[in-house]
Amino acid sequence: MATASVTKAKASPPAETAPAVEVSLPNRREFLYYIWGASIIMLTGMAGAGLIWFGLPRFKEGEFGGTFVYSGAQVTDVLPAPGAPPTSVPAGRFHLANVEGEGFLALYGVCTHLGCLPKWVITNRRFECPCHGSKFEINGKYIEGPAPRSLDRFRVTLTFADGSTASTNAAGDPIPLDGKQIVSIAVNTGARIKRPGKD
Repeated sequence: MATASVTKAKASPPAETAPAVEVSLPNRREFLYYIWGASIIMLTGMAGAGLIWFGLPRFKEGEFGGTFVYSGAQVTDVLPAPGAPPTSVPAGRFHLANVEGEGFLALYGVCTHLGCLPKWVITNRRFECPCHGSKFEINGKYIEGPAPRSLDRFRVTLTFADGSTASTNAAGDPIPLDGKQIVSIAVNTGARIKRPGKD
């Protein structure tokens, strides 16, 4: 009699199932804690962005605090002849002066006493403050009055026709022109040079 051999396939062991994870919703206290934390982070971020926005000024060219650039025909419009009355630039709050024997400079058009606006008086050939009577020479040097010092100056960079440049030094001294032709004037109203005492 023939015996049939029966092979039994081995059954694989049952797959282990992961235990069910129960996620509980935050309770009321936790929810308020998260909302409070997120609010503080957002307020701090907004305050920080606001401080950076106002704390780091971004001045454009041609507005007070920025650089005023004159080139080409504009140079002849703003450049006074040696010894001539200074050119006033109200938008930049400065006067451009070409002092005979000294050179070119830009004077801050605000009195060092209480911030009034001194005007050039042609008959007296000097700046006179209409508020308290301080008087200054064409180069901004103090003459008399309650002002504690001479007029402040702005940093100037001149470009000449030969390609050379000259800039105001740290003391704010006038730039000697030595007969050179100016093709570009850049007045940086963000770089004010305070004059020490009454020169």
